[in-house]
Order: sequence, then structure tokens, then C-alpha cells
Amino acid sequence: MDATKSQPLPFSIKLWPPSKNTRQMLLARITDNLTSKSIFTQKYGNLSKEEAEENAKRIEDVAFTTANQHYENEPDGDGSSAVQRYAKECSKLILEALKRGPTKKENGEVVVVSKEITEPGDTVFDISSGKRAFIEAKEAEEILEPLTKPGKSYTKICFSNRSFGREAARVAEPILASVKHHLKEVDLSDFVAGREEEEALEVMNIFSAALEGAVLKNLNLSNNALGEKGVRAFEALLKSQSGLEELRLINNGISEEAAQAVSELIPSTEKLKVLQFHNNMTGDQGAVAIAKMVKQSPLLEDFRCSSTRVGSEGGIALAEALEVCTHLKKLDLVDNMFGPEAGVALSKALSNYSSLTEIYLNYLNLEDEGASAIATALKESAPSLEVLEMAGNDITVDCAPSLVACIAAKQHLIKLNLGENELKDEGAIQISKALEGHLHLKEVDMNTNYLGRVGARVLAKVVVQNPDFRYLNIDGNYISDEGVDEVKEIFEKFPDKLGPFDENDPEGGDDDDDEESVEKDGDEELESKLKNLEVKAEE
Repeated sequence: MDATKSQPLPFSIKLWPPSKNTRQMLLARITDNLTSKSIFTQKYGNLSKEEAEENAKRIEDVAFTTANQHYENEPDGDGSSAVQRYAKECSKLILEALKRGPTKKENGEVVVVSKEITEPGDTVFDISSGKRAFIEAKEAEEILEPLTKPGKSYTKICFSNRSFGREAARVAEPILASVKHHLKEVDLSDFVAGREEEEALEVMNIFSAALEGAVLKNLNLSNNALGEKGVRAFEALLKSQSGLEELRLINNGISEEAAQAVSELIPSTEKLKVLQFHNNMTGDQGAVAIAKMVKQSPLLEDFRCSSTRVGSEGGIALAEALEVCTHLKKLDLVDNMFGPEAGVALSKALSNYSSLTEIYLNYLNLEDEGASAIATALKESAPSLEVLEMAGNDITVDCAPSLVACIAAKQHLIKLNLGENELKDEGAIQISKALEGHLHLKEVDMNTNYLGRVGARVLAKVVVQNPDFRYLNIDGNYISDEGVDEVKEIFEKFPDKLGPFDENDPEGGDDDDDEESVEKDGDEELESKLKNLEVKAEE
């Protein structure tokens, strides 16, 4: 019997988020763990049913929030890793609750009986769920009331998606000042939406003063119309941060002046691991200011500077600064006008990266010169590269040999995006050969590449052989009607893995000579196309 025929067709089940019933069931199990006899309750003591139910709600809520954030950072997954994170967080928090021991109420005060641990476990305070809304003074008092309760040390607060007015900020000020010394993460993204500039700046100043001196690892100020005034409104908070590990300034209207202000105000980025700018108007000189921060961030693992209007000068400055970031795992520079020269400069930095797993270089105007330099550098570095994206860079078939050598060496590759280039059939055939044997490959995008019937069919035949492959996009090309039918036939058993052909133009190509030579059993023709091509993975 053919082993492949005996296997069920692959299907996808989303494991996250859990249903309401699943969450309720977990609450009952957590309560049981806190009250029933076990080696842990024998050691630390068990809780009363009432107290266990109270703790269970908090534990499940914190674990769910943590796991959901993990899932949102990996939206292409099936949710299995989020489920594992959910369970792991619950287990950790249950043990911490037991170690803290049972509590008793005396004169209305909550007293910790157990002295095993003096500090409670990590706690998240998050008001971001639900509809976006304006928050005024009275509602702020109600919403923030849990922060005023004794016995809890919140390590993360998230005020995203709620717009604070002047009076609400004044209510929040003393509360934040009272909890700031426990805080490790602060998310103030999108927290002044819809406010007039004068009021928004005053709110930022109030929050900044209240949080000044907090020893933060993670600060998110995204989706606020900061500009230079907004950045400087956070001066007190930013100047007090010398141990930040993550900083996000996404969609903030970060201009040249604002970028310079950020670089000027933060005293140290030596511990920074995540730095993200996106959808700003930073420009070349702003990129130069950001580059100064990058150069002082040797531990950087995740750098994003996408859609920031950076040209060649700023691109070169960033590339040179990135040479010190040898721990980089993820690099996203999408949608800037770097040009070939900045691409060549970037290739020098890439040659130092042994831990890189994801690189996004779409729409950088790299052309063959910049793309070839980058591909050549990546071939010798980044042994565990999983995502390679270089769409929309005017790459032609002349760059194919460099791409082929790089791709062949990347046996861990999961996603390849070379869409919106000019690789044509010849380039597609060479790249298809390089992809043979890539067992982890799940997605290939070669849309809008002047592909005809031959290139499309060769690529389809290669990727469909991988049982874990998920999606091929070859729309927007010049594939004949016969070619489209052939590709669909190749994917007959897995139609959901083949993208649409809505933008394909069967009349737009000039590959009639090729089509005449192709028969449905075109194995001989493929061999003739590939006989002179030899691709070897790195030893």
C-alpha cells in the first residue's frame, strides 16, 4: 500500500483561544489544586474554598492574558504554543499562591500568614479589553480601584485602548506613583486617542511624572500621536530608564526631531533586546538618531524600523550600527527607500549574525546589487533562518544564482517571499530546485514575477511534495489558462494550499515558445531546464 495514500489529509485545528467552558473547567481545577491534599499543600498549606476561588480567578485571568499575548506574537500558529504557555503560567501561579499561604482577615485587613515568600507573584493589571472609550475621573476611580488594594504587587499595567482625559489622569497619578516600584512592564499605547493636543500632552506629562523612577524592562508608547512634543512630555519617565529591555514606538508620528529626542532622553540602551519603530515619518536624519541608539544596544534581538521613510543615507547609518548587534534574531526594515548601496552596507552586518531566524526586507529598492550582496552574506551566516522576505525589490533573474545558493543553505526555512520582482520562469526554476528537500517549508510567495506556465508548474511540483506545506501564491503572473489548469491539477488533493489566480493575466506573457514545448508529462522538459543547475546545501 502507498504510505502517502494511507495517511489522512492534513487539516488545521485552532487551539486558541479556549472556549468559555474550557476556561470555567480550568478555574475548577485550579480551585481544586489550591484546596485538595497534595505534596504542595502538605508543605505549604491549603486554602479555604472561598480564598481558593478568589485566587483561581486571578490566576486564570493572568495566565490567559499572558498566553494570549504570546499567541498574538505568533498569529500564524495553531495556538498549541499558547496553550502550553497557558498551562505553564497557571502551574507557576498556583505554586506561588500556595507558597504565600492562606490569609486571614483581621479588622478588615488582609494579612499574609505564610512567611515562605514575602513578595507575591507577578500580577497583570489590564484594562485594554472591550471597546475603545474615553475615561473620565469617576470611571477612572472605579477602574483603577484594584491597584489601591493592599497585598498585591502589580508588575505589569496595560492602559491601552482607553483614552484618559485630564481629570482621569489626575486620579491615576497618585495610584501609579504608589505602585510604580513594583512595575516591570508599562503599556500606554493608544491611551490619549481623540484628545486635543493640549490635553493629551498634559495627560502624558502627568503619567510620566507619576511613573518616573520605575525600573522598567518593557515600555510601550505606541499609537499615540507623540511627535517631538509628545516624546518630551514623557521626559521624566524616559530619563529614569537605564535598564529597558523592550521599547516600542509604533505609529507615533516620530519625526526627525522626535527620534533625536528619544535618543537624547533615554540614558542607556545597553540592556535593550527589542526596539520597534513602525509607520513613522523618521526620515534619514531620524534614522541617524535611531542608529546611535542601535549602536549602543549590543544585546538587541528584535529590531523593527519599517515604513519610516528612510532613504539611502539613513539606511547606511542603520546598517553600520547593526554591525554590533550580533545577537539579532529578527530584523524588519520593510517599506523604506534604502537602495542598492544601503543593501550592500546591510550585508556586512548580516555576515555577523549567527542567531538570525527572521528577516523582512520587502520594498527597500535593493535591486540586484543589494539583493545579491544580502543573499551572499546570509548564505554564510544565519544557519537557522526560518523566514526570508525580499519582495518588491526589482530583483531580476541575474540575482537568481545568489538567491539559490542562499536558499539551498537554509534547511530550516519555513517561509520564502520573493513576490513582486522580475525573476521570470528562469529564476523560478532555479529557486524551485534550491527548495527541494526543505522539509520545514510551509509558505512560498512568488506573485507578480512575470512567471509563465513553465515556471509556475515547476515551482508547484516542488512545494506540493512537502506534506507540511501550507500555501503557494503565484497570482499576478502571466500563466496561460492551460498552465493554471496544470497547477490546479498538481494541487488537486490540497486546493486550500494554492492561492487564487484573480490577478493572473494569461494573455500578458511572451512565453509562447516555451508553452509549445511543454507537454503534460513534461518531466523530460524539466530535466532539460535543470540539467546544468547544481545546488548544494552548506555542509
